[in-house]
Amino acid sequence: MNGLGSYRPGASPLHRAHAGAKLVALAAGMVALLRVSTLPGLAVARGVAVAAYAAGRVPPRAALAQVWPLRWFVLLVGAFQVVVAGWERAVLVVGTLVLAVAAAALVTLTTRVAELLDVLERVLSRLPRVNGARVALLAALGIRAVPVIAGLAVQVREAQQARGLRASPRLWAAPLVVRVLRHADSTGEALAARGIDD
Repeated sequence: MNGLGSYRPGASPLHRAHAGAKLVALAAGMVALLRVSTLPGLAVARGVAVAAYAAGRVPPRAALAQVWPLRWFVLLVGAFQVVVAGWERAVLVVGTLVLAVAAAALVTLTTRVAELLDVLERVLSRLPRVNGARVALLAALGIRAVPVIAGLAVQVREAQQARGLRASPRLWAAPLVVRVLRHADSTGEALAARGIDD
């Protein structure tokens, strides 16, 4: 199953579209999605998302992989919304969240990260007192950090299971934080060695 937001090479219309156009479309789609306030409207938004994934020729398993990591968070948010606002509001909130993540993931599935960062750098470089190249570098590091941290989390859990430790958020979080900080230190040292600030 394809990982969250991993680029999938292809020749679909979405793959051929300019990265800047896709980012503008994504921003417009997010604004429209946030204005959805009815279940029929949410159904229309879902139809648009399905059509967009079809246009990008993304297989169903890869599409599912984009929202699968949200399952526990979605359950918690949905349950909370059911209690405080009712099931219709829960469906709207959860549906909007899932569709927003799916839309953003579709852009990264059909666009190389380098292309997205080039657009970001060009746009930000036009702003006064903004170093577009530096912001693009930070964005690249942030994007890269997501799978790295996810991998560290899996390593910590597997190590605990191998030692026969019971599942505990506290026991899992502490070593994960330590590993993440070590990764941050090593990344900072690598950047400093290449002459990119502290």
